[in-house]
Amino acid sequence: MSLPAQAAMNAGEVQSFLEQVFEQAMHIKVEETAPGFSRCRLPFDTKHLRPGGTISGPSMFQLADCGLYAMVLGTLGPVALAVTTNLNINFLRKPGPRDMIAESRALKFGSRLVIGEVSLYSDGDPDLVAHATGTYSIPPR
Repeated sequence: MSLPAQAAMNAGEVQSFLEQVFEQAMHIKVEETAPGFSRCRLPFDTKHLRPGGTISGPSMFQLADCGLYAMVLGTLGPVALAVTTNLNINFLRKPGPRDMIAESRALKFGSRLVIGEVSLYSDGDPDLVAHATGTYSIPPR
């Protein structure tokens, strides 16, 4: 399956859809979508900190997963039952106590599986904090 020429859902539409079907991710903001791409933000909040003053691994993991889901939704449209089948994350360095950014890209977009990667950054810092790869299963239409 090739990527469509334009996004099926813009960032605002993906954000609204997530607020309806995925309440756990309401604190994550979808900033941009394009075919095979999304950019999401986890606004800084002390509830995301772990001892040592760094953003926790579970918070970064959720941002990576939500980023992939936003990329799938932006590309295909409102597919509520698209689910994560695999997600691996490598934590590369300590993130600063500020917003986290996730940029997700499709590596392969098939009719049943989407394989993508997510680059996680601290806002304002070009160096990677973490890198994730994941697979989403797309239900039959």
